[in-house]
Amino acid sequence: MGPLRRLAAHFTLTPGGLERNIVVTVDGRGRIAGLDRCSAPDRNHGVEFHSGILIPGLVNAHTHLELSHLKGVIPPGGGFSAFAAAMSASGRTPAGRQQRQQAASYRDALMWAEGVSAAGDISNTDITLEVKEHSRIVYHTFVEVFGLGTRSTQRFADILRLTKERGQAASLTPHSMYSLGQGLLEETLAGDDGILSVHFMESRGEAELFQGRGQLWRWYNAAGFREDFTGVYLSPAARLIRSVPADRKILLVHDTFVSGDEVDEINGHFGGNATWVVCPRSNRYIENAAPPVGLLREKGCRIAVGTDSMASNGSLSVIEELKALDAPLEEALRWATIEGARALGMEGRLGSLEHGKTPGVVLVEKADMDNMRLTAQSSTRRLV
Repeated sequence: MGPLRRLAAHFTLTPGGLERNIVVTVDGRGRIAGLDRCSAPDRNHGVEFHSGILIPGLVNAHTHLELSHLKGVIPPGGGFSAFAAAMSASGRTPAGRQQRQQAASYRDALMWAEGVSAAGDISNTDITLEVKEHSRIVYHTFVEVFGLGTRSTQRFADILRLTKERGQAASLTPHSMYSLGQGLLEETLAGDDGILSVHFMESRGEAELFQGRGQLWRWYNAAGFREDFTGVYLSPAARLIRSVPADRKILLVHDTFVSGDEVDEINGHFGGNATWVVCPRSNRYIENAAPPVGLLREKGCRIAVGTDSMASNGSLSVIEELKALDAPLEEALRWATIEGARALGMEGRLGSLEHGKTPGVVLVEKADMDNMRLTAQSSTRRLV
């Protein structure tokens, strides 16, 4: 089993909060064997004392590993409609399967080194199956169904089957409330009863589409897309609530332009089954916008953190996302650990430093520990 390691730092994120004088004991398999209070861990023989904050392994609740080859391909700041159109054209990039897999493998390894222990990953293809099979990160793969011209979930169901056959957690999910016709949405929701991850209110155009106006509506018309849900549902929130049963666990991703009333309606429907996933750097990259963290906190929402993809971000670094959030450090660290693990159904083994779990142990370095905030120089490093 290997020797025990005893780790300590200036602060440790425990289930009770950020605490001083905690020694975390980890066995040779990475299992937490104990958390003990020690008056002077920096002077205790046999304790590895680090400058910084010990936290459990991070959870990237929303990423698109298969888009890792698109770094720098789509210029920032063009707005959501321009980004969506560029993503539609990105399938024509010259990158082949091997190049895409290599890019995904590189980002996977970097996430692990920076402390990510689990991730919710969106897949539209089988490109990353082998990468995730050999990864040390625990993935939940969301096989994402989308396309107003798509008539069947069969291709996506085949990817779901292959993913599960390789022993990976996976579920079928609709991309959003604006990118599937009604029949395809119903087929997707009936095809699997697992966790859902839905891009939600990422742009102003999403709500405007349901009102027959805006950039997204104009793009759909110019492209010849035909949808059958506007006029039936008055908003994306209304379609979500009327289409998805209240007992489905769901991640609502981005939420940049959601209103307080919509948050209330959705939380009223799903209760504790809804987690709101914020990806601040992606929102800034695409539309120079920010997720409504203050509103979500005010409403008592479950919040988790994601990076989105390399198509709309400079890296898949969770600590960089936390730097972009206006929230108390302890709270933000919980969003990036235990709340992400709960959202992905992994809280029994990951997300917190508790006896018997194997969450990994990560060091947050160069934080301002007098004022309990991250600095521009803050980084994360995996210890276990």
